[in-house]
Amino acid sequence: MQLHSLLIRLWWSIFLLIAITPSYAATSLTLNDALRLAAIHSPTLADVAAQERGAHAALTTARAYPNPDLQVGAGSSLSKHLSVPNGHTRVAGLSQLVELPSVRAARRQGAEAGITASAAVVSDAQLNLRTSVTQAFFDVLRRQEEVKLATINHELLMQIRDRVKLKVKVGESPRFELVKAEVEALAAKSAVNSAELRITQARDRLRALIGAPLAGNFEVAQEPLLPPDLPALEELRKDLLERQPLLKVADAQMRRAQARVQLERNLRFPQPTISVGSNQDPDWKQWQVGVSLPLPLWNRRQGPIGEAVAGLDRAEAEKRQTSINLLGVLDQAYGRYQIAKNQVKIFETGLMHDAENAMKVAEAAYRYGERGILDFLDAQRVLRTTRLDYLNARYELQAALIEIARLRAPPPNAGEIL
Repeated sequence: MQLHSLLIRLWWSIFLLIAITPSYAATSLTLNDALRLAAIHSPTLADVAAQERGAHAALTTARAYPNPDLQVGAGSSLSKHLSVPNGHTRVAGLSQLVELPSVRAARRQGAEAGITASAAVVSDAQLNLRTSVTQAFFDVLRRQEEVKLATINHELLMQIRDRVKLKVKVGESPRFELVKAEVEALAAKSAVNSAELRITQARDRLRALIGAPLAGNFEVAQEPLLPPDLPALEELRKDLLERQPLLKVADAQMRRAQARVQLERNLRFPQPTISVGSNQDPDWKQWQVGVSLPLPLWNRRQGPIGEAVAGLDRAEAEKRQTSINLLGVLDQAYGRYQIAKNQVKIFETGLMHDAENAMKVAEAAYRYGERGILDFLDAQRVLRTTRLDYLNARYELQAALIEIARLRAPPPNAGEIL
């Protein structure tokens, strides 16, 4: 009985362990699940989050006051008067650097600009991760559909081969037609294998981006394709210039460089150091209060100021270059979007229908002996190519839309793409 109850407890333990263990491959992976897992497990986001914490720490450093200096000393002393015995000398002093308000303000402004830059870097990393995961997710969907098309095509060619084989067997068709049908069937099988390899590669890319444990042959859930309608290019440019995180990073870096120029210029003015001290020996005791002030005679900080001004010029140039690059990428993505949209429209308004009709006509003609196997196989090949081109055009349109959304940088929960 003890062994029996022990086995029952062991069985229940295994059952509970399996029940509470997360399994990301138990059901089809949705796009929202992929984005959520990537946000949790991505090392890139952890890296930029650490940088943002460092920027906040830099602001704390900029606001800190300099520590005072304490000087303490002691030694032996000989008295000048015979009536006064020899004794010890004691020295104590305290000094405090008094920073100018303009210096502290410039340093604080630079640190605040660093926080703004790091926050924009975090936003850019999040946007890039969402874009990459979305692109990879739709790429897996694309490869899944390619496998389906290749499988359907292979099954159809196998049926054609069996039909031709039967005709050859009864003497209605020459053996050459069977050889041709077998070659087409083998090519279709090779296409299925290639499609399966591509879907494995696409899953590996998505798994690497997510960074979470996923089964090797996980499936992604079918997601509705993104709507192909976009505003005019000028409106997209306006959104990019207003919301793109990389431009916010460049702007914050420029303000940080401006603060450094102001800091270096303010440091030209001497900052006083106030000191208080005492000196005691056997003969007398002395108290001192003083102010020390460096004189800017030989070094007027021309070098640091020049370096800061050069850094500011460089930051301004980088901001302009970033804007030019992003607008150029947007123009290219918008061009790809228009081409893909037109291609999809051509396929949907007649090309797919024409290819399917041609396939039906060729099949009927071959069945009634009006056309040979070569015409039938050619029509089937045209239909297969047309379907694959239509699939590629649809997902090229998705890729362009996702890239434009990344450049447009919609705010969170705005109801737009990404």
